Amino acid sequence: MSAHSPSPPRSPLHNWLAALAAVIASLAAMAVIATLGLWAAGAADLPEGAFAPVLAAVLVLAVGGTVRLSGDAGGLAGTEGGLTVIPLSVTLTGALLLGWCFLRPLHRRTVMGAPGLAAWAARIAVVWILAVLGLALAARRTFEVSLGDDLLGDLGELFGVTPTVGFAADVLPTVLIGLVWLAGVLLVALLVSHGAPLPPELMRFQAGARPAARATLGLLLVTVAVALGVALAVAATRGHPAETFAVILLGLPNVAWLGLTVGLGATWEGRVEGPFGLPMPRVLDEVLRAPEVSELNLGALADHDGARWWWLLVIAAVLVLATACSMAATSPARVPPWQHALRLAVALALAVLTVGPTARVSARIGLSVLGIGDLGEGLTGQVLLEPRLWSALGLALLWGLVTGFAGAWAVRFLRRRRQ
Repeated sequence: MSAHSPSPPRSPLHNWLAALAAVIASLAAMAVIATLGLWAAGAADLPEGAFAPVLAAVLVLAVGGTVRLSGDAGGLAGTEGGLTVIPLSVTLTGALLLGWCFLRPLHRRTVMGAPGLAAWAARIAVVWILAVLGLALAARRTFEVSLGDDLLGDLGELFGVTPTVGFAADVLPTVLIGLVWLAGVLLVALLVSHGAPLPPELMRFQAGARPAARATLGLLLVTVAVALGVALAVAATRGHPAETFAVILLGLPNVAWLGLTVGLGATWEGRVEGPFGLPMPRVLDEVLRAPEVSELNLGALADHDGARWWWLLVIAAVLVLATACSMAATSPARVPPWQHALRLAVALALAVLTVGPTARVSARIGLSVLGIGDLGEGLTGQVLLEPRLWSALGLALLWGLVTGFAGAWAVRFLRRRRQ
């Protein structure tokens, strides 16, 4: 029998078990990465029984869910805050493994109709929804807060106040966003796969979409690999290995893709105050720790820490040009350079539109007693980091047009030389 001949039909039970295995494998890998990252970040010191809810909250955040912070002490004290951050190391691990599990049975077929593909995706979606629902319900915990020995502690002792802070996942938004996350992962997996068949209705988009999608995904993964090398060098030479490995295991793509967009000329806005901060690289924390919202771009980094940060521009240019050449090399030779430029511009813009919002950070926690707010060292803080998205999109389009055209001509020249 040919290696590409259609495989015999499988029973519904077998298909459901395959979907269950795909989801379990993805979430298990995410849980391992998150556990190691939390351990490196010091989560081993959490109160007994608190680690599992915190782990569930990290997994909820990793699939785009929301976690709200809350607390109170009767009518005398209260806490308020919010948390918006995606641990993209955990996210990327789960997305890569889930995408591979989704594509694996498809590689055995030469043709896949839309109903069969939709049924396979729907089975995974049903299991995924149930798993995310369980995580959202498990991601809740309340802790007592020590008020210390200052004015805040005196007020608490006088009025018998023992404030509590806690977190809980927003169940319905988490399930809905998790479903959107799953749809995005499966769609990207289909776009970048070499061997997975597309339904006949989508075959006409294959030649144009797949080379651009594969090349752009490669750009994002190579950027993470470069950041990993830098992070390991920092851990080996500058101390604080636990802190560095916590960033690697929880938020390395956050840093890597921030660096890529800054290298392309994008500007981010942010502010850091209180005991919280951005752990790596420390220059980000230093630039953003100001009374007002600050700009984070190549100019600000160079002014604060020297001209070496302009290397981000050089690295980004080399990586994007290599992406353009890779896309042109895997595209049909008949495609004109202007189409390469247009496709890469769209692909880069979509990549920036994805990584910009997912790499943003917004976190705030505040404590008040009798209306006296933001008291107590270590109990109040804020971290904000978000891109100027529209200007970043414009820069991505420009970079895509220029490098896409240059890469297409470079590949065309090399092809002619070989002939």
